[in-house]
Amino acid sequence: MNSAWSIWQRPLSCCSHGRSRPQSKRNRGRMHELPLFPVMGVGSYAAPGWFIAFRQKIRDESAGEADIQEALDDATRIAVSDQLDAGVDILTDGELRRQRFVYEMFDRVIGLSRITPGRKIGVPGYDMAPHFEVVERVEAPDGFGVVDDFLALKVLAPDRPLKVAIPGPLTFAMPLKAGVRNRDEVMDEIVTMVRAELSALSDAGADYIQLDEPALPHPPLELSHTEAVALVNRTAEGFDGKRAVHVCFGNNAGRPFADRGFGRLMDAMSALKCDQLVLEFANRQMADVELLGPLSEMFEITAGVVDVKNFYLESAEEVADRIRRCLEFVPVEKLTVTADCGFSALPRYLARQKMQAMVAGASAVRASL
Repeated sequence: MNSAWSIWQRPLSCCSHGRSRPQSKRNRGRMHELPLFPVMGVGSYAAPGWFIAFRQKIRDESAGEADIQEALDDATRIAVSDQLDAGVDILTDGELRRQRFVYEMFDRVIGLSRITPGRKIGVPGYDMAPHFEVVERVEAPDGFGVVDDFLALKVLAPDRPLKVAIPGPLTFAMPLKAGVRNRDEVMDEIVTMVRAELSALSDAGADYIQLDEPALPHPPLELSHTEAVALVNRTAEGFDGKRAVHVCFGNNAGRPFADRGFGRLMDAMSALKCDQLVLEFANRQMADVELLGPLSEMFEITAGVVDVKNFYLESAEEVADRIRRCLEFVPVEKLTVTADCGFSALPRYLARQKMQAMVAGASAVRASL
C-alpha cells in the first residue's frame, strides 16, 4: 500500500495504584480550561463517502502522490471540522490517514512476511484482516507517521486540547505469528518500536496520548494478562505526558471479538501504570459500570456513552442518563465522556449525529448539577 496512506484535561490527580506522578516539565503551565466531564473523541472518525471511493484509486495506483496527499488532508480537515462543529472538547485527527487505525502502519514495519488469508470472500471479519509472520527483527525505521499527523492536527486546531491515539504493543502483536523467532524477543522489539514513536510525539509537543489495546481482553501470542500489562506499562513509560489506555472488545466492521465483560479484567486494568482508562459501556447496556467505583480510585475514567456498533441514534437524554449512571460511581472531576470506540465503522452522517447527541447530553447533565 502507498506510504501516503499513512489536551490536557484537568491537572493529574493520581496515577496507577494511587501514586502521584509529577506533572512533566513539558506540561507545566499548559493546562487547558475544560468543562466538567469534557467530551472527547476516542480516535478514529467516520470517513466521508467520497474518501472511501478514493481509497480504490490508492489501491489501484491510479492516483498520484499529490492527489493522495490532497485527499488525506481534505478528509482530515473534515474530521476535525465535524468535531469542532459538534462541540467536542478534546480533539483527535480522526485517523483517516491510516487504514482501520493500525493496518497501514504495518507497511512501515520491516521484519514481517504477509500471510495470505484463508478466507477472502464473504462478510468482513477478523480472519480477513492482514496477518504476518515474523521473519527478522521487527522495526519501523522511519516511524509510523503519527508525529506528522499530530503536527498537521495542531495546524488545524491551534490552541485546542488534543489527544493522539496509537496502537499499543498488544494490538501490534495481534496479527503476528512469531514463527521461528522467540516470542519474548519479538515483543521486546515491538515495545521498543512503539516507545520510539511516543518519544518522538513527546518531542513534537504532544502532551496527551492514548494506547489503544483492544487486544488486552484476549492477549495475543499466548501472553498472560500479567505479561500483557507489563508490556503496556513498559511502552507507556516512553511518553512524558498524560497517558491513557483504551480497553475495548474489538470493533472490526462493528463486531467485537472477545468476551465483553470487564470483571475478569479488573486485576489487569488495576495494574496498568497510566493516568486514565478509556472504556466502552454504551453498547453493553452499561454493564459493569459499578466497577468504575474502585477503578476511579486509581485512574481518571473516560466512559463510552455512545454506541458506535449500532445504527440506533441515541437521544441527548439517553446519553445524559448514561452519564448520570457513571457519576454514581465516578467523582465528577475524574470523568470524561466519549464514544465506545472510534467512529470508523459508521457512515459520517450518523457519526455527526451521535457526536452531537453526546455533546448535548453532557451539557444537559452539567446544567442539572
